Amino acid sequence: MKKTYFNWSSGKDSALALYKMLQDKDYTIDLLITNVNKEFERVSMHGLHESLLDKQAESVGIPLQKNYFPADVTMDLYNQLMQEKMETLVAQNYTHAIFGDIFLEDLKKYRETKLAEVGIKGVFPLWKNDTKKVLQEFLALGFKAITVCVNARLLGEEFVGRVIDQQFIDDLPENVDICGENGEFHTFVFDGPLFRFPIDFEIGEKVLKSYTLHDDDDDNCHQSKNTNYDTSFWYCDLKLT
Repeated sequence: MKKTYFNWSSGKDSALALYKMLQDKDYTIDLLITNVNKEFERVSMHGLHESLLDKQAESVGIPLQKNYFPADVTMDLYNQLMQEKMETLVAQNYTHAIFGDIFLEDLKKYRETKLAEVGIKGVFPLWKNDTKKVLQEFLALGFKAITVCVNARLLGEEFVGRVIDQQFIDDLPENVDICGENGEFHTFVFDGPLFRFPIDFEIGEKVLKSYTLHDDDDDNCHQSKNTNYDTSFWYCDLKLT
């Protein structure tokens, strides 16, 4: 058995990847890891409050470790802190790390390079799968998810705070990947075959936030350093009930 931790984003691709990997008897997955903005107590990029993340992990039934980062983390600091955290995991005999990435080559290469520096191997169960089939499988299995963040350059306010269903898919513009793999949107999974109980929540306010990025900023938004950054996003706040 390969001692493995799972990089949990709280979103749909993570949920499907974890579901698949839990059926693979070659791996033992006993830890979820999520990056959290320390200042705002929210999942990095997704904007999900960590109270919902905690409840999600409780329902999944796998221990959660939150990696806290400052709000204005630079790429250099991010790499430094991540290496320290991975070295701690290596000391705990972890040998593999799982990700829900689907087709971004530069992101996969970045992950594998950083993992190799500490002797961990990356596992990508959804890699190169057709994103339309990925989402169809996700829904067919009974998973339920809601959008919590959308890229304002590509999607309007009406797309955030929406449950992922066929109508949502039909309404997506043609230039948006159906799984949001290019960072077009991020989701929160609140029910499905992984969960012992659904997460009860209410939808709060929707907010448009814009950011100013510097040359050395962390790019945790599924983008290459050689592309233009998107700096404006719609967020939908969710609250536990």
